[in-house]
Amino acid sequence: MAKSELVFLPLGGSGEIGMNMNLYGHGPASDRQWIMIDCGVTFGDLTTPGIDLICPDPTYILEERDRLLGLLLTHGHEDHIGAVALLAPELGCPVYATPFTAQLVERKFEEADIDVDLRVIRMGSRFSLGPFDLEYITLTHSIPEPNAIAIRTELANVLHTGDWKIDRTPTLGPETDHAALQVFAEEDVHTIVCDSTNVFSPGESGSEEGVRAALTDLITAQKGRVVVTTFASNVSRVVSICQAAQAADRSICLLGRSMLRIVGAAQAVDLIPSDISFVEPKDAGYLPREHVLYLCTGSQGEPRAALSRLARDDHPELSISEGDTVIFSSKIIPGNEREIFDLQNQLVDLGAQIVTEKDAPIHVSGHPNRDELSQMYDWVKPKHAIPVHGEVRHLEEHAKFARTKGVAKAIAPRNGTMIRLTPGEPEIIDEVPNGRWYLDGNILFPDGSYPVKERRKLGYAGLLSVAVVLDSQCSIAAPIQVFGEGVPRETDDGEDFMALLEEAAEDALERLSRGKRDDDQTVENTVRRTVRTLMNEIWGKRPQVLVQLLRT
Repeated sequence: MAKSELVFLPLGGSGEIGMNMNLYGHGPASDRQWIMIDCGVTFGDLTTPGIDLICPDPTYILEERDRLLGLLLTHGHEDHIGAVALLAPELGCPVYATPFTAQLVERKFEEADIDVDLRVIRMGSRFSLGPFDLEYITLTHSIPEPNAIAIRTELANVLHTGDWKIDRTPTLGPETDHAALQVFAEEDVHTIVCDSTNVFSPGESGSEEGVRAALTDLITAQKGRVVVTTFASNVSRVVSICQAAQAADRSICLLGRSMLRIVGAAQAVDLIPSDISFVEPKDAGYLPREHVLYLCTGSQGEPRAALSRLARDDHPELSISEGDTVIFSSKIIPGNEREIFDLQNQLVDLGAQIVTEKDAPIHVSGHPNRDELSQMYDWVKPKHAIPVHGEVRHLEEHAKFARTKGVAKAIAPRNGTMIRLTPGEPEIIDEVPNGRWYLDGNILFPDGSYPVKERRKLGYAGLLSVAVVLDSQCSIAAPIQVFGEGVPRETDDGEDFMALLEEAAEDALERLSRGKRDDDQTVENTVRRTVRTLMNEIWGKRPQVLVQLLRT
């Protein structure tokens, strides 16, 4: 009889920061039962034109869905819950979340008009799914209700941390439940699967309480209108900004869909203090400049966010002007530098003063620095470690760090790496198919599919459309016409580029025998090759060429 194993399989979030998706399997290889922890997204960029959301390729677990017992969500950040509405109907299992996270997910389900078995659990809940005895353990992070999951099985115990930090003076929600972590440690923790984001940062990440004090001092000192941007999901920060505004005798106005959505979810589960109220944008404009604060989305330079609209001066409710102060209570996520600097330059050009975390202590990370990692290892005392939630360099550094904390073995996985946790010490036993799926409008499709590949090519060298008309004798029946998008119209010498292409295409067709002109594919290939070759000779680039052939 085949032996039971406990395996760990990341499909997203290992080798990258974002779109976390992790699987635990229990049983013999031919008949494992599975749980999934988190189901997140990352966001499109210039390399994925037209794509807003990207999620892990779930093909492997979809083929095992009959044995998938549940999807457990650790907290409500998009890189942990953003793909739930996309994939949950296909996964076909119950989804478990604490109240605030459940609010966010439920709203996604409503927007998508889907019916999913969402089970709301209390903080600190303990329940079983098949062979898995699961306990949510309260941590601190930059969003309400962050949880580690203690996984107990007959084979071994594992702590999956999710995202976390150690905030000793949180302004919203309880402190880290280190007592529960230590109780779990007494039961012999085989492996810790742990956040690696800040492994290169020494010391501690800092407390939200210090940020609130700094924001209060900064906002109180301003004489004109104040605009503050932060991550909408950081409800603690949102509350800190609101309380700073109250201390400065300023009314608070929210701008941006995600800010309204997150605050609405937080209010639904009583996370926003009852004495905090908001004014509507249409009313805020009538308030004295020194008595209003706008709290808005767009800290990462997102082009459709409220702050970007303010920078472009096309927001319907507010215009930035001389004497205004814009406060970035956030950090720059690597890769967003250009967008954020362009945004800040636009704001300065409108007359605003910019204040960032470089100017005042108005932001702290939601992830553990090295001293906090050390504390977690001291509490949990794991025998082995698997770093996740990080780029390759983060995972490898975390594995080195874990060894300094006395673990017997540390494995830095990549997406698709199946690790047998036990029996024995952890070891890689398989590599499963993995990758990315893109959300293109309302259609979800795998990486490598036609649309994105073609858009990348179009973005590089544009498009030419060539119209060819042949008569029943396969002779050219009308002048060939070439239309271009994203290509030069004239050569360096001032010649009409389209006319040159039309002439070259006509000459190439005239050189073909009648028999070859009778074959559509030969005609199209000849025209395409001729036009692309000439463009490359003169311009140095080969655009996409679409040949439209009509026979009369």
